[in-house]
Amino acid sequence: MSRLRVYDQREPTRPLATELDHDAIARTLGKVGVRFERWEANKPVAPGASQDDVLAAYHDDIQRLKREQGYTAVDVISLASDHPQKDALRQKFLNEHTHSEDEVRFFVAGQGQFTLHIGERIYDVLCEKGDLIGVPDGTRHWFDMGPNPNFIAIRLFTNPEGWVAKFTGEDLAERFPRLEN
Repeated sequence: MSRLRVYDQREPTRPLATELDHDAIARTLGKVGVRFERWEANKPVAPGASQDDVLAAYHDDIQRLKREQGYTAVDVISLASDHPQKDALRQKFLNEHTHSEDEVRFFVAGQGQFTLHIGERIYDVLCEKGDLIGVPDGTRHWFDMGPNPNFIAIRLFTNPEGWVAKFTGEDLAERFPRLEN
């Protein structure tokens, strides 16, 4: 189940609000410029499906976002708990960073936790299968895939080089809850 917890940046142990209703999550995030949607596949996606099959299953929504936002590159990332570099990858994404373009992820399977630092608030978003999140360019955030990652996500980019981060050097992310699956 998708979840949003909102914190004051000075109080990482007690959320100001928790939302479990997808529409309420989308409304709250929309107020701070973050896209949050539910997508349904227009055809079944079998376990182990190829990148082409995954992209074909969500073709209509992908094309809609490309038209609306000008994304030019799309790919699929898959990470399982037996990946030999899972710990190093998790640590890299746990550091607060920004991008010069939107960070857009759709979860085909599994889950991941995006934590956004917007003004004085921290928005901790647990994304699960069927969730799309669009983090606007310049937004300070971090991502946790958990100690045993198991997800498939579609990524959309305006930069054909893909994921390029600018780390803030702040340690704020270390004080907030992590994804423990």
